[in-house]
Amino acid sequence: MRSLGDERRVVSRARQIPAPPTRATLAGATTPRVFWSGEGESTVIGSGAAATLTATGSDRFSEIRAAAERLFAEGDVHAGTEAARPRLFGGFTFHDDHDRGDDGPWGAFPSAQFVLPRRQVTYTEGGAWLTVNAVGSESTAGAVSDELDATADALAGLSAPESVRPSTVVERARTTTIDAWRESVTNTTEQIATGELQKVVLAMALEARLDGPLAADEVTAQLADTYPDCYRFLFEPVDEREPQPAFIGATPERLVTLRGRTLATGALAGTTGRGDTPAEDEWLADELRRDEKNVHEHEIVADAIREQLSPFAATISTGERDVRRLATVQHLETPITATLADDEHVLTLVEALHPTPAVGGLPPDRALATIRETESFDRGWYAAPVGWFDAAGHGSFAVALRSAVTAGDTATLFAGVGIVEDSDPDAEWDEVQLKYRPMLDELE
Repeated sequence: MRSLGDERRVVSRARQIPAPPTRATLAGATTPRVFWSGEGESTVIGSGAAATLTATGSDRFSEIRAAAERLFAEGDVHAGTEAARPRLFGGFTFHDDHDRGDDGPWGAFPSAQFVLPRRQVTYTEGGAWLTVNAVGSESTAGAVSDELDATADALAGLSAPESVRPSTVVERARTTTIDAWRESVTNTTEQIATGELQKVVLAMALEARLDGPLAADEVTAQLADTYPDCYRFLFEPVDEREPQPAFIGATPERLVTLRGRTLATGALAGTTGRGDTPAEDEWLADELRRDEKNVHEHEIVADAIREQLSPFAATISTGERDVRRLATVQHLETPITATLADDEHVLTLVEALHPTPAVGGLPPDRALATIRETESFDRGWYAAPVGWFDAAGHGSFAVALRSAVTAGDTATLFAGVGIVEDSDPDAEWDEVQLKYRPMLDELE
């Protein structure tokens, strides 16, 4: 594990500012850029890095936590409001043994990376806040305050950017053929029938080539407009390669939100499409509620989440299962909340919950081995935890679904489905194609 910055003292200053246009703020940010927005949360745009934490292997969660505790230990922080406090933004790989290398779409992404933005613009219901963070022996309160004033002046001069010519997808390449998919699903259902597996989530990757460089910030802004009830994100690795890679997405699945000892999560599993009319939409939702395969898959996920939380929770409450409607699909959803028995760091809970059966399977070790043996691509940060946390150990993480890793004129999209004993290979193939739509629609 390594950290950037010579000494671990954080100096942070914040002030309220007139809200600059979000698209212009994101377009003008410097690498590594961060965008984070979720229903009920502030929207945050990060520019540059005051500090970067990275880690590898199965201990990457605890290593990031330990590095963050050292980083925040001697802070000189004046945030003005809780929303403007310094936060670390980033994510983890799905598998412990991520081989970064130099090839493939995930070559620039570490197994874990969290960035303390140099400049952070936070959009709240009560207005916008600018935070400037610095780390190291050269950082002084006076220098940070001067940078805060200069950055505020620069943001005040921003105007909405000109429209960017949208790129068009000109070529698609799947990593998995339909014949190979049918074989994989059949092999998996046979293992489930013998009791080796209870459920496993298999995914596919789709490489899309465009007729020009993809503007990751513009696509992220579009996703934020189209999917206001999802977690929308952009993360860039701290890497000097060109073209600059980015991981973008709009995921409906919360992994965990922690504030104090109050935890919120949920089960999101079981999928159908949207109807062309309100009546057809409601008919599909009713069919989803009654479908034994989807209900069974959903209950496996909900039961496993409650079991994963039980070592930490004083109480666990489960809401009513219902249908959640998104732009292109509908899911079964069960909200789950808990009161923790003791104070816990959000990364401890992230590690305990990842991967949920909604993206991995049961039993976990056998499911992960099946995924490794079956999938022909590196999941990287796909289906893994992404989000933020602060010095108090509070934070919010989502499961990185409906996402793509981009570089230049190439975007690699990911989607997966839960396989249970009565899964039909062709129906599951169709569901994967449906789950590509949120990203493909924005690219096209």
